[in-house]
Amino acid sequence: MAVRIRLRRMGAKKAPFYRLVVADARMPRDGRFIDTIGYYNPTTDPAVIKVDEEKALDWLGKGAQPSETVRSLFRKAGIMEKFAELKNKKQA
Repeated sequence: MAVRIRLRRMGAKKAPFYRLVVADARMPRDGRFIDTIGYYNPTTDPAVIKVDEEKALDWLGKGAQPSETVRSLFRKAGIMEKFAELKNKKQA
């Protein structure tokens, strides 16, 4: 089963709010998901990104692939750097 970390759109019309979810790649954007690991609110200034680092690193370690948008949000939150460090420690 291909697992992806992606955004799920929530909120009202013209007021988007996104949840970061772990879902099967075959499910629709707002369909069934496995786990919620955070949220992203682009309407505030500055945009709010809240991610449960422990869950995110756990899912990345299990092989979940982040979407391009989620990958950039993880870079801003510093999660991709931590994942790379953990990956290098395991290899060494």
